[in-house]
Amino acid sequence: MCPTDTKTEVHALLHSISSNPPRSLNAMACPPANTQLTGIGAASSKTTPMRLGKMTGLQLYSRYALAGAICCSVTHGVLTPVDVIKTRIQLDPVTYNRGLIGTLRQVVAKEGAQALLTGFGPTIVGYFLQGGLRFGGYEFFKRQSTNLFGHETASNNRTAIYLTSAALAEFFGDIALCPLEATRIRLVAEPTFASGLVSGFTKIARQEGIGALYSGFGPILLKQVPYTMAAFVVFENVQSVAYKAINKSTTSNTTQTAIDLGSGLLAGFAAAIVSQPADTMLSKINKTRGLPGEGTISRLRKISMELGLRGSYSGIGPRLVMVGGMGAGQFAIYGSIKKALGATE
Repeated sequence: MCPTDTKTEVHALLHSISSNPPRSLNAMACPPANTQLTGIGAASSKTTPMRLGKMTGLQLYSRYALAGAICCSVTHGVLTPVDVIKTRIQLDPVTYNRGLIGTLRQVVAKEGAQALLTGFGPTIVGYFLQGGLRFGGYEFFKRQSTNLFGHETASNNRTAIYLTSAALAEFFGDIALCPLEATRIRLVAEPTFASGLVSGFTKIARQEGIGALYSGFGPILLKQVPYTMAAFVVFENVQSVAYKAINKSTTSNTTQTAIDLGSGLLAGFAAAIVSQPADTMLSKINKTRGLPGEGTISRLRKISMELGLRGSYSGIGPRLVMVGGMGAGQFAIYGSIKKALGATE
């Protein structure tokens, strides 16, 4: 073979390589997974892998937690007047028996409009802490479940993972929320009990002990854990159905926000219905202190027998309005703040 022929063959080989470059070693060795759970606000699809962007670990989950803290504190704070009305109906259904609007007028006529903001401080602080642990924890436990079981198994059992992740996240959130919720309910039940969050919190702790601030921990778990499980699983599945009909990659931000709002509204309705009996018991047990030697379990048993099924759903109308609107607002705000913080998937 002459030198000219050799040069010709080399040039032909180089031209072939440049026209058809080989895949990278990573791409050849690790083909992309096609079954992975997506985060809140993203469509769940077997052809859409989870993308956590450049952030991982504490940097990522702290942003999830901050977004959750803001969305929960804002929505609960805005709806404080509705929560006041709902709590009054639960605690004294004989006096406050005129529905949402009628009870609102009763409270304003008797105590003034400022009474509708009773418990605002404990609400903001309590749900800021709870929201951070709830949303941040949910994203964390969901991701860890995917890593533990593998993408295919996790995708095939996504509803079970949603439920388990939500329950674990809410448990830790309730540890932070319970003392502040106890203070809020006492302030609403007894407007003259204290002037606000700090004085109410310290008065309960001083007069009744720290244990009194956690006397409602059982009911709050019975209320919040089913609430959060229902909210997340309904939101994830409703949104998944929506994005099967609509291609998310081609939809506008306005349409995506509308889907978040609609999914959140349905999630809120479901959460309100499943958690209403425990919410009523929580209001009752925090209204007054227990009798000497009376334990939390015996108090709960007595309250449940007094209420009955019908009584346990007193105040469901105002709570549907409150929780439905809150669910819509929370998921929409959460998604927007995640994007602003760069914690999108």
